[in-house]
Amino acid sequence: MKYMTKEVKIGIAAIIALCILVYGINYLKGIHLFKPASYFYVQFQNINGLTKSSPVYADGYPVGIVRTLYYDYEHPGNVVAEIDVDPDLRIPKGSHAELAAEMLGGVRMNLLLANNPRERHEIGDTIPGNLNNGMMEKLGNMVPQIENMLPKLDSILASLNTLLANQAIPATLNNVQNLTASLAVTSHQLENLMSNDIPQLTSKLNTLGDNFITMSDNLKQIDYAASMQRIDSTLANVKSLTDKLNSTDNTVGLLFNDPTLYNNLSTTTANAASLLEDLKNHPKRYVHFSLFGRKDK
Repeated sequence: MKYMTKEVKIGIAAIIALCILVYGINYLKGIHLFKPASYFYVQFQNINGLTKSSPVYADGYPVGIVRTLYYDYEHPGNVVAEIDVDPDLRIPKGSHAELAAEMLGGVRMNLLLANNPRERHEIGDTIPGNLNNGMMEKLGNMVPQIENMLPKLDSILASLNTLLANQAIPATLNNVQNLTASLAVTSHQLENLMSNDIPQLTSKLNTLGDNFITMSDNLKQIDYAASMQRIDSTLANVKSLTDKLNSTDNTVGLLFNDPTLYNNLSTTTANAASLLEDLKNHPKRYVHFSLFGRKDK
């Protein structure tokens, strides 16, 4: 072993160390040198910060890495990414790749697999790709609208400050507080009314309704035909009495209708009054009393 000198051993050790270093660096990048892989090309118009060794996902699962990136000088405006994926992965035709910006600033490639079990891309085929910034793109689209809204927000804030500085606001709030307290008292009174007075009123109404029902039952028991006959008979008697009072063939009728009888009664009454007056004034003319006998005049 005269060829295994110290210098040769050092060189072999350096080569082995270099191979281990290259393998380790690629392993840390996700590149497995001794693992078989399938490679495809993905064409983008803008890679938006995609770098080598970036992971490639399919349905949220890592299936490969970005091997290299280069600009397509034959077709200006396009950037091609070479990707290595697991050999077991089948990419149906109609699939495409999408670059999505992450919240922390990174970029990931997602393979959106089409539902086409009959046809698939062969190794080395080119897959179309597009850019999807996701939430960041939506925020970027909203920036011009926000810029247009800022002057309006300033005006609204100025009006709000002016409104809050108005001295009538505290008075209004105080009135609202008083109104709220009044509403609370009213609500309490209404609650008491509903819990106390309303049941009593309902009970009285029920009693009144029962009385009406009893009265109605009593009215149903009245013999209206007999009552009407009695009323007709009474009216007939009143009519007969009225006719007799108006007639002159009876004493009562003569008393009410004969003026001669009335005049005689008036004269008799006047004479009786005159006699009583004379008796009162000259009692000796009509009454004579004597203790010793009568004495002729």
